[in-house]
Amino acid sequence: MVMKAYSAEFKADAVALYLSDPNHTFDGIGKDLGVSRETLRNWVRAERKRTGAPAAGRGATRPSRPSGEVSSESVLGEENKQLRAQIRKLETEREILRRAAKYFGGRDELVSRFQFVDDHRDTVSVKWLCRILEVSRSGFYRWRASAPARAERARADRELAERIGVIHADSDGTYGSPRVTAELRDAGFEVNHKRVERVMREHGIVGVHLRKTVRTTVPAPDAAVVPDLIRRDFTASAPNTRYVGDITYLPIGDGQFLYLATVLDLHSKRLAGWSIAEHMRTELVTEALRAAASVRGPVGLDGAIFHSDNGAQYASTGFAEVCRELGVTRSRGAVGTSADNAAAESFNATLKRETLQGRKRWASAGEARAHVFRWVTRYNTRRRHSTLGQICPIDFEQQSATLATAA
Repeated sequence: MVMKAYSAEFKADAVALYLSDPNHTFDGIGKDLGVSRETLRNWVRAERKRTGAPAAGRGATRPSRPSGEVSSESVLGEENKQLRAQIRKLETEREILRRAAKYFGGRDELVSRFQFVDDHRDTVSVKWLCRILEVSRSGFYRWRASAPARAERARADRELAERIGVIHADSDGTYGSPRVTAELRDAGFEVNHKRVERVMREHGIVGVHLRKTVRTTVPAPDAAVVPDLIRRDFTASAPNTRYVGDITYLPIGDGQFLYLATVLDLHSKRLAGWSIAEHMRTELVTEALRAAASVRGPVGLDGAIFHSDNGAQYASTGFAEVCRELGVTRSRGAVGTSADNAAAESFNATLKRETLQGRKRWASAGEARAHVFRWVTRYNTRRRHSTLGQICPIDFEQQSATLATAA
């Protein structure tokens, strides 16, 4: 605020005018002269102090204007005193804001402001701090009164973070907040998924995220036409009725690869069969299909549909013969359309994402085989699946069998 500068003569005349009549008021004279009530009052006080005249009480008669001029030096001195006080106040406020800026550390949140007020209330008044930081005193006192509840929540969050850390480590660092929440609820902890997400974020606990994959499909130009019996409906009403499969690469060493073929049940999402080899010949996919038939027991895959892309292995005569032998009906999507086999490609992407965990390759073929074997076993028996109500595939199949028997 810009302060007006008044000459000594003006101040002296203003004081004399006020004192000249006991009926004069600070408001009335101040309005007439264009000065504030408090400014005029301060000038009068300074003059009375200089002359030793008592302050006018209620009903007291003001002395008439003295014959001599009012001292302008005393009025000016009082004004300088007020200005110095104002300057000290502004400097103090600036220092408070400077400290606050360092205190917030770039996170100028309401809670941070309240904390700053609480930390400095012994040296500066709460009222002043709240005014400078533009927060309400009532809000500050409410925040301070809730300190015990906040401390209890913080303690509970630390305990929850410890439990989440155990679950996250047990999943090899792959679980995000949805699966962690499901694990906690299964263990008897009633917790909201948003709280789990917040605690994981605050403690830097992160699941594995998606990353782009490299396709391994090599179309067979002379392949016989096989209809698409799935038509992007990657569901099944019962286990062992509809399967999808694909081939994916497993990077090892310096530019070397292993290859993985999969057979995935669309009802339970169970990986019923799989095969790893150093080649992509037809044997890779036929071994995976035979492994799935073996898992299903005496009934095998008889009557089931197996859907794949148009890779040369799935379009080969050898694969067609194994399908006939096992009673499997073949289904293939359109050439060059990955969406027609999205379920199988999504599974392979998840497998590599959660086994590699950001690395570009495994150190050796043995390491790759061991990691895939461990993950596949955990996937079927322990890993929670969002589309299955956060239970693992084998548990889901057992529930389905129980419901079918009860019906």
